[in-house]
Amino acid sequence: MNKITAAITAVGAYVPDFVLTNQVLETMVDTNDEWITSRTGIKERRILKDADKGTSFLAIKAAEDLIAKANINPLEIDLVLMATATPDMQVSATGAYVATQIGATNAFAYDLQAACSSFLYGMSTAAAYIQSGRYKKVLLIGADKMSSIVDYTDRTTCIIFGDGAGAVLFEPNTEGLGLQDEYLRSDGIGRDFLKIDAGGSLHPPTIQTVEEKRHSIRQDGKTVFKYAVTNMADASEQILKRNNLTNEDVDFLVPHQANKRIIDATANRMNLEESKVLMNIERYGNTTSATLPLVLNDFEHLFKKGDTIIFAAFGGGFTWGSIYLKWAYNKQ
Repeated sequence: MNKITAAITAVGAYVPDFVLTNQVLETMVDTNDEWITSRTGIKERRILKDADKGTSFLAIKAAEDLIAKANINPLEIDLVLMATATPDMQVSATGAYVATQIGATNAFAYDLQAACSSFLYGMSTAAAYIQSGRYKKVLLIGADKMSSIVDYTDRTTCIIFGDGAGAVLFEPNTEGLGLQDEYLRSDGIGRDFLKIDAGGSLHPPTIQTVEEKRHSIRQDGKTVFKYAVTNMADASEQILKRNNLTNEDVDFLVPHQANKRIIDATANRMNLEESKVLMNIERYGNTTSATLPLVLNDFEHLFKKGDTIIFAAFGGGFTWGSIYLKWAYNKQ
């Protein structure tokens, strides 16, 4: 009997219509297009302006896009994994609501949160369920409405983040394709450098925490950048060494879209030519849990069956890692 691996068999995505450009940000905070572009590589980001719509709206749209393109029956989905740092609400799992809304009523569903590494960790989780042999179709969605936790008077964070969602379907494969290996890590030293201070059990909401804007994301940019550059590059290098891969063996790098300089550092460590490094950060900014599937969706037309793809991400906590996957299909 051939070994079961977990392969991506379909992708979908959704981004809101409203485009927040660097030029618009110039009218909101003390910054400019040249500074933002040179420091981050970001030109614009998408924002979900509807006050009555949350992350679930983005997730549902991305899942529906995948379902339509792959022509699958939602009733056949066994599990919906919702990777997000911005759930609709606390306690009530956003994934459960999304699963019901897309008609995946035979699936169980839950949320997975590891900041910007959420989707990467979700890939590992989805693959484990498939490889167990118990489940045949696992839908992994990465979605975040980052605008809901950004303080648009804070120029260090408001220039970075955008809203969006992407989804992938994992299914069993017996051809040796799909997820091959993973190198996942975390370090609690990052707890104070990238966070939302209030709203959790440590600092519950009060009038004071709201007035002090402690419910918005904050980061120590220099420290986060230093750790991200080192660890994302290290993880990618480790996954190559563990699998005896060279830069020639890698067809594409799919990196978390947080900062172009971090992506460049990772690609340089892997000694990859520019054409193999996939980026859409200039159009979407950092959509947190959605960056990796948005890249897959945008560049799906380039992938060929058997291609070697390396994923890499870094997020708050700190959380980070790299995944080695062989692509399982040619786009029709």
